Amino acid sequence: MIEYIAFGIIIDDIVFPDGHTQMSVLGGGGPQTAWGMAAALGSGETVGLVAGVGSDLDARALGPVRNAGIDLSGVRVTELPTPRAWQTVEASGRRVQTWRVPPETLGPQLARRFDVLPPDYRDARAFHWGVHPGEGNWLDFARWLRERGRLVSLEPFRPPDAPLDDDALRELLAACDVFSPNWDEAVGIAGSDDYRAMLERFRALGGQVLAVRRGPDGADVWRLTEGRGVHVPAVDTAPVDVVGAGNAFCGALIARLHDGIDEAACHASVAASYLIEQVGLPPRLPNPADYARRLDEVRAGRRVLSFDDV
Repeated sequence: MIEYIAFGIIIDDIVFPDGHTQMSVLGGGGPQTAWGMAAALGSGETVGLVAGVGSDLDARALGPVRNAGIDLSGVRVTELPTPRAWQTVEASGRRVQTWRVPPETLGPQLARRFDVLPPDYRDARAFHWGVHPGEGNWLDFARWLRERGRLVSLEPFRPPDAPLDDDALRELLAACDVFSPNWDEAVGIAGSDDYRAMLERFRALGGQVLAVRRGPDGADVWRLTEGRGVHVPAVDTAPVDVVGAGNAFCGALIARLHDGIDEAACHASVAASYLIEQVGLPPRLPNPADYARRLDEVRAGRRVLSFDDV
């Protein structure tokens, strides 16, 4: 039975700061999220990926997802081209995305709707996808899922152009059980880097679980309704490309949320650590012994948080 769902495939053609390129990298957030789910669960057997692709997609691109055992019956082949984009990486790490397909293909191929779910996916326990805060074309589906008792996890693609007012932030938080921005996205949404004030505002406007990702400084996962959280360190490893680590973090977090935020946050940090060790997805799921070693490392550095600690 498929219990965990991720959305979206984009093929990235990456231009690095020194001018070298890496073409046809599987991206879009969905594969990375699904891989994080599978890594945290130890298997992709209950994980599904939903996306629209064209006949132009090289089947080899999906190899890492297949190797992880993730179900691909939600990947539908349409008459439209596969979403594809140039990703120009600046020396600061910032990425500039330039679409290589007509914009009108993106809505159908990257759809987050009930009708694109295969029948076996419709009773899944949890769903995760990325959003542009302040743009509400995904809200109806998220609300529909939550009304039926499903868990919804959302992460921003990037900081908004302007901070969200109370109504917009309340609407966003009401659409999800877990919201996971990185630090810059959280500051951009809140309009302030006063962490305590940010947490209070997210809680007052209905936030449930807030996961603030802080790159090499680890992450804080908050159960806002209880006023408590947990900090987990980043795993000590050699970074090659950090893109996709946040997606894997979110996938692992929602997949293990039933174990409580303390344990789920540890798995999220571990899953993210594997994504930064190469460009794109790892070729297969982690070695169980290595995963256990990293998990022990994160658990040892985990600490409980309260609002008074920030």
